Amino acid sequence: MLECFYPDNEADSAYAIDYESLFRKGYRGIIFDIDNTLVPHGAPADERAVELFGRLKRLGFGIMLLSNNKEPRVKMFNDSVGALYIFKAGKPKTAGYNRAMQQLGTTPENTLFVGDQLFTDVWGAKNAGIVTYLVKPIHPKEEIQIVLKRYLEKIVLHFYHKRANK
Repeated sequence: MLECFYPDNEADSAYAIDYESLFRKGYRGIIFDIDNTLVPHGAPADERAVELFGRLKRLGFGIMLLSNNKEPRVKMFNDSVGALYIFKAGKPKTAGYNRAMQQLGTTPENTLFVGDQLFTDVWGAKNAGIVTYLVKPIHPKEEIQIVLKRYLEKIVLHFYHKRANK
């Protein structure tokens, strides 16, 4: 019942994923959430994000930012990293994920999604058939609606980890 929310993979951070290995396995597109996945909520791209996106581009990945935020927020982050982006994406609806793959020229089989929330990021990507990476939130300060969802996420992750450890 809760399996639809289970991530395919977990990582401590978007910066700790072995992207070189994933490229060798045939992945060609990465869709990222921004807030609390790459930087604290509302923060501009930092040096670490700029370096990561440069490295991913050099590897040959197509990169897309997929955010439920308005364009000024997404554009402010993107001005430093130079990726494609979709704002007001409507996650977890699959339309934004499908549009992202269309723009990247990728398919669910060679696209990854990296995000910090189960009920928007992971659920939506899984419904679009994309392999998911759930990362730990970068910063504890979050909007109240996200704080409330985090309590529910803890319950889902408890059962996910319990099943994974069997």
